[in-house]
Amino acid sequence: MPATVVVGTQWGDEGKGKLTDLLARDMQMVVRYQGGHNAGHTIVAGGERFALQLIPSGVLYPHITPVIGNGVVVDPKVLLEEIGALTGRGVDCSRLRVSGNAHLIMPYHEELDALAERRLGRNKLGTTKRGIGPAYADKAARIGLRVQDLLDAKIFREKLDLVLREKNAVLAKVYNRLALSADDICARYLDEYAPRLAPLIDDAVGMVHDALDAGEHVLLEGAQATFLDLDHGTYPFVTSSNPVAGGACTGAGVGPRYIDRVIGIAKAYVTRVGSGPFPTELHDQQADELVERGREYGTNTGRRRRTGWFDAVMARQAVRLNSLSEIALTKLDVLDSFSTLRVCVAYEHDGVRYDHVPYHQSALHSATPVYEELPGWREDTSAVTDVADLPPAARDYVDRLAELAGVPIDLVGVGPGREQFVRLGRERSGRER
Repeated sequence: MPATVVVGTQWGDEGKGKLTDLLARDMQMVVRYQGGHNAGHTIVAGGERFALQLIPSGVLYPHITPVIGNGVVVDPKVLLEEIGALTGRGVDCSRLRVSGNAHLIMPYHEELDALAERRLGRNKLGTTKRGIGPAYADKAARIGLRVQDLLDAKIFREKLDLVLREKNAVLAKVYNRLALSADDICARYLDEYAPRLAPLIDDAVGMVHDALDAGEHVLLEGAQATFLDLDHGTYPFVTSSNPVAGGACTGAGVGPRYIDRVIGIAKAYVTRVGSGPFPTELHDQQADELVERGREYGTNTGRRRRTGWFDAVMARQAVRLNSLSEIALTKLDVLDSFSTLRVCVAYEHDGVRYDHVPYHQSALHSATPVYEELPGWREDTSAVTDVADLPPAARDYVDRLAELAGVPIDLVGVGPGREQFVRLGRERSGRER
């Protein structure tokens, strides 16, 4: 059975958690394929709000096997706290499995992340300071510790002693900080975390392929989004992994021929957290209105998100980069109060018009958006469940976004709840692979 990928098309916070939770009804396995606990996926089910960081969004369904794939970086403390919090609310986490090949976030990663960001000063990248970037850097440098190392105390200690020589030297000589103790780290990771995580550690690649071979539906869930991708995002203001659909292959251990559906998630407007270019960003009362109506504050950090109008240039680029078969549009209801809406259809820079994201950073940072205005609907859409009940102007807005992006929009979110969505009933795109 082919797999489905869910990927963000903007700068994150598009509502991937809600969509993954919705799609998981018809799945048997949900695999998180990259990122760490810098991602926050929010699900509202049965009137309760669940904020997930590492655990795949399908965990709320008893029939789902949630898997943390090899492409994820895992902070054991955070994972165990998340398991404990969900269990305390009646969610069964016993089916959760963690790839033995996923990399561990260590205490020095978090400390070095915060120190490096502070040292950059006004040129800071806007990281969450949770050790994600340094953990991926160690993975690339081939000095990282993996989840499977928790199962062998001797190997864990040997690897830790080796890497601490370098990390402690940097902490002392560059940042004037005290050395970290290998004994203290081992006491936490081997004595406290390892016994609790050991039953969950497994061959995730084997599990995914067994499910696919058995004809089961597998959903591959990304964190962050297309324009935070290390290779294709607004570098250097990006994450340290590959959220694009191609990252699902490496982060979950499946080849591209197993994937036949790629769903891009987009807000009906755009938000961003942290530094970096944002062509359609608003700095006025409309920005405040989007923040308040959309509750645009980080799930994990609480930081206020930057807001702006929908960017069709980004959407078209996301379609290209991910081979999107369709887009699911979220938070349409946030626009209910606006009398006029604007959509960016192109950029201009030094007399040149760009219909796709310019490759050069100077053009992107200085790009002027070319807007098209559309009428608002000034009606409450939060209770709409049938496409026939959508205000005509809202339907026209969705139709125009689909036309500009070049792929269908089949699902429209009109609120945070599980049931607050509208299916437009369109056939999926027949894009050739």
